[in-house]
Amino acid sequence: MDSTETIDVDRTDPHYRAWLGEAVRKVQADANRSADTHLLRFPLPERWGIDLYLKDESTHITGSLKHRLARSLFLYGLCNGWIRPGKPVIEASSGSTAVSEAYFASLIGVPFIAVMPRTTSREKCRLIEFHGGQCHFVDDPRTMYAESAALATATGGHYMDQFTYAERATDWRGNNNIAESIYQQLRLERYPEPSWIVATAGTGGTSATIGRYVRYMQHRTLVCVADPDNSCFFDGWVSGDADACVERSSRIEGIGRPRMEPSFVPGAIDRMMKVPDAASVAAVRALEAAIGRKAGGSTGTGLWSALRIVAEMVAAQRTGSVVTLLCDPGDRYLDKYYSDAWLAEQGLDIAPYAATLDRFLAEGVWR
Repeated sequence: MDSTETIDVDRTDPHYRAWLGEAVRKVQADANRSADTHLLRFPLPERWGIDLYLKDESTHITGSLKHRLARSLFLYGLCNGWIRPGKPVIEASSGSTAVSEAYFASLIGVPFIAVMPRTTSREKCRLIEFHGGQCHFVDDPRTMYAESAALATATGGHYMDQFTYAERATDWRGNNNIAESIYQQLRLERYPEPSWIVATAGTGGTSATIGRYVRYMQHRTLVCVADPDNSCFFDGWVSGDADACVERSSRIEGIGRPRMEPSFVPGAIDRMMKVPDAASVAAVRALEAAIGRKAGGSTGTGLWSALRIVAEMVAAQRTGSVVTLLCDPGDRYLDKYYSDAWLAEQGLDIAPYAATLDRFLAEGVWR
């Protein structure tokens, strides 16, 4: 039984069973109404013989990769009997998961409370409230977990706990998960089996899903996870320390964590890469220049790593394809990653990283 749950509903009550069946139907119907997300090409010189793609998860109805996760978490919570009529769902989230969970909570008619750092972008807070959710702010991001559990106890609600349940709520064997979708969309490309898939980690659920699927389907693809500043995942993966932690919170919303989250599965990935925050911002600005699309900072973290891998392939004269993720739209971060004032306030100088990308895309050499 979920440790935050109180048994205040008769599971055999026909009214509850009718409510549960209708709630599950509504969540599944959302998936049935949804088309697949696009696979975009990042332009590279033809002579390299390498194709770089971005899986555009910003086209989900709630605008991010987290829409898939939120749907899975709601089905998991409903089918486990944890989400009950009239009782709130509570989540610890820096934004995008909370936006998507607020949408699904509204869909099935239960209240939603997002416990989040006070520094979360204003646009994400607006979207949570637009979908009927409430924002509950904390000054220290490390207290989000305890505060969420306490709210669930006080309200009789359910603490969704994406950081624990993300990797187990998603069907990693297939069922139209993100990994299966990537391979289906690459079927007619010149390199249908990618050399690398690059992901980023907040809960770790996406990288676990992709890594497990690759092994299950016996693909030769390697999986890299890009980790931003002020996150412990890289150090914990390198050292094998499940208790690794950092004191500061990530400036790249949606990814990077102060502790090794239960849903992060180190054995499911093949490589990790540490990416400076200034490099992440330089990469999303380069993305806009290349394809005319703004994206969030987590997309920049993954794109920087993907381009570094492309550079290694160019240097080794290897051909193939690389896939990374466009996680959410940049209009949620106009006051952050697209604001020179914010960069100055944070002490971030993106010029050297922008120059590295410009030189690489022009000359094929990573300096």
